[in-house]
Amino acid sequence: MQSVVHICPRIGLIGTGVFLALSSPSVIYAKTAPPSNLPVLKTQVGDATFYAARFHGRKTASGRIFDKNKAMAAHRTYPFGTVVRVTNLRNRRSVNVVIVDRGPFGKNRREGAIIDVSPAAAERLGILRTGQSRVKLEVLAWGDGERVTPTPKIVASAHR
Repeated sequence: MQSVVHICPRIGLIGTGVFLALSSPSVIYAKTAPPSNLPVLKTQVGDATFYAARFHGRKTASGRIFDKNKAMAAHRTYPFGTVVRVTNLRNRRSVNVVIVDRGPFGKNRREGAIIDVSPAAAERLGILRTGQSRVKLEVLAWGDGERVTPTPKIVASAHR
């Protein structure tokens, strides 16, 4: 099967078996692993934690609305929109996520966490019970770092 990779500000990555849509603030998801011949741009090893349920529906640092059912993540330095493959080093499960927020912070950061993933991604990685696991991050596509700006509201004025 032929693999196609296309990167632009609004579409993160399209490849064989992969679809990541960044076209709207609330539409971000990742299905299956990307083609194996896709180059890894950067690798990092550390611990992953996951977002608490209370963040669902809140605005992230990038301006996108956090959805616990999408493959989203927070990283302290990677640009917004960056596509990262997160692999649990204990069970070898992996998931592709899109960086939409900053973190982890607080206690998790002090304990070595390098990424916070959404509960949906945590479930795919098998870390919902433990809450934290050793992972490898592989950057598949760098994001543009753009924040989503709300569209200006048009106020109608009546002329007399």
